[in-house]
Amino acid sequence: MIKTIEQLNREFLGEYRPNDSQATPAGVTAQSAAVQDYSSAVKDEEKMQFEYQPKTDKDRGRRQSVSGSTEQPRGRGQAVWKDLLFLVLKIVMIASVFILLFTFLFGFVRYGEPSMTPAIRDGDLVIFYRYIKVGYLPQDAIVLERDGQKQVRRVVATAGDVVDITEDGLVINGALQQEMGVYHNTERYIEGVSLPLTVPEGHVFILGDSRTGATDSRIYGPVMIEDTLGKVMAVIRFRSI
Repeated sequence: MIKTIEQLNREFLGEYRPNDSQATPAGVTAQSAAVQDYSSAVKDEEKMQFEYQPKTDKDRGRRQSVSGSTEQPRGRGQAVWKDLLFLVLKIVMIASVFILLFTFLFGFVRYGEPSMTPAIRDGDLVIFYRYIKVGYLPQDAIVLERDGQKQVRRVVATAGDVVDITEDGLVINGALQQEMGVYHNTERYIEGVSLPLTVPEGHVFILGDSRTGATDSRIYGPVMIEDTLGKVMAVIRFRSI
């Protein structure tokens, strides 16, 4: 029996009515479910990639710059202030130490005469040690103040020594002195002290290295140790260019 095309269409539409769930073929149902599962899986994967996708270098740098602009300047500013405060405290402490040292232990004077040439010259900065209770020894250069002016002179005799100046030069306890760094003859002054003399206790006899014209113990006699300022420790020489 031959069926017409119209009959075939009616039978086909009758078997596959969309409202009749029981008439739906099993293969079509399974295929539709597979398509839905695949679409759901694709959507879930895209969502996971969107949520957990790692930031690019550009995004990471932008994030770091944004976070740094809000948090780092505060920490950096605090660190700078701490460093500045520490530096100021350090400078104050160092300055205080120097002030204490050069007030009670050391001193300095700008030498301004030629009486100690060539050991100490005019314009040299002389640093001296103030502790004078230990006394001095011969050849020590000491600082003292006479007539409002600071002088630097060399000790040639201490307490108990007999000092004399003859035609041969400086004589201490009967022995002619051979002095290094002294390039002029030691002579008496006409209006000076009477020689020979014995240095009293607590005194020293001092002379300038430049023996010609130096104002020293040949004029004002032995000097009390208590009246001196200290012993020369160093000389800083400023040379002109």
